[in-house]
Amino acid sequence: MFLKDKQSGSLLKVVELDDLFSPTHDTVQGKLQDGQNEQPTESFSKEDLVFPSGENLPLCWLDADYRLKSDPE
Repeated sequence: MFLKDKQSGSLLKVVELDDLFSPTHDTVQGKLQDGQNEQPTESFSKEDLVFPSGENLPLCWLDADYRLKSDPE
């Protein structure tokens, strides 16, 4: 899966999707898609990533307690 870094606008390929989908992980391992050569794997904060369209990541991927915060009670 490809995501985009908010700051640089660079695309990155997520290496471990389980880390991305888990709200208990704050970072994901990925490879920037800059240049012609494959880049080394780096750690990226999920807070700094968006979908290539610019849409934010789902809250359920970022916050393990998202249900408590969205509950109107």
